[in-house]
Amino acid sequence: MLEHLKAFDDEINAFLDNMFGPRDSRVRGWFMLDSYLPTFFLTVIYLLSIWLGNKYMKNRPALSLRGILTLYNLGITLLSAYMLAELILSTWEGGYNLQCQDLTSAGEADIRVAKVLWWYYFSKSVEFLDTIFFVLRKKTSQITFLHVYHHASMFNIWWCVLNWIPCGQSFFGPTLNSFIHILMYSYYGLSVFPSMHKYLWWKKYLTQAQLVQFVLTITHTMSAVVKPCGFPFGCLIFQSSYMLTLVILFLNFYVQTYRKKPTKKDLQEPPSGKEVKNGFSKAYFTAANGVMNKKAQ
Repeated sequence: MLEHLKAFDDEINAFLDNMFGPRDSRVRGWFMLDSYLPTFFLTVIYLLSIWLGNKYMKNRPALSLRGILTLYNLGITLLSAYMLAELILSTWEGGYNLQCQDLTSAGEADIRVAKVLWWYYFSKSVEFLDTIFFVLRKKTSQITFLHVYHHASMFNIWWCVLNWIPCGQSFFGPTLNSFIHILMYSYYGLSVFPSMHKYLWWKKYLTQAQLVQFVLTITHTMSAVVKPCGFPFGCLIFQSSYMLTLVILFLNFYVQTYRKKPTKKDLQEPPSGKEVKNGFSKAYFTAANGVMNKKAQ
């Protein structure tokens, strides 16, 4: 069995090496990077957990998980703050060019950036728990295609990023995303406590911030196409294309939930609570862990 698994691993790695070329030698031996199998199997387990978890919870009461969610949100917030600070400091130390930064010219600063981006990659596996919490709290309406696509694809894409382009131009998206996650997970953590709800007036701006993040990342990526600096062209096009899919998906639910006209049924039914006031939609939190439903608190 182990021999077959090793042979399968060798075939996958040979295929990827043939497709993308030589890997960056600076990250060889780093945890979970030399083989694609850990990332692949964790993604499969994630997808199976959604399917099996929903079946398991079907006839069982939803769990509250308030204490666990508080610790989880605090942990992700602190990790995001660390990544944001470290990315800013390391790129400043390396004299990174905002328009286009290659993979080798910053020396030790590139290694420092790569180490932070490894944590960014690893955090995407931790964020699988967002969906697991949805399942355990029976928030199945929030386990949308966008939610699952975003979580599963980010983890796998960043395995590739760390192996082939672990620094340079790759720094910008994670820097923005870490800042957005500080806001997001801080909000989720605070919203666990009913006494804090009146202070969370800024919740409706999180969707706009996420969309702005995607647009800025695409703009930054394409700037390296306009003025090349040696960063792999194919990677720039792939990243821009992937981010465009996120823009389309997020815009779709934004239009469906923020801009759609209320139906006659919506006008007749009384509001279910603060979570539908001020034009705020639960749809945004398809990329989050479902703390938004205040009735469950």
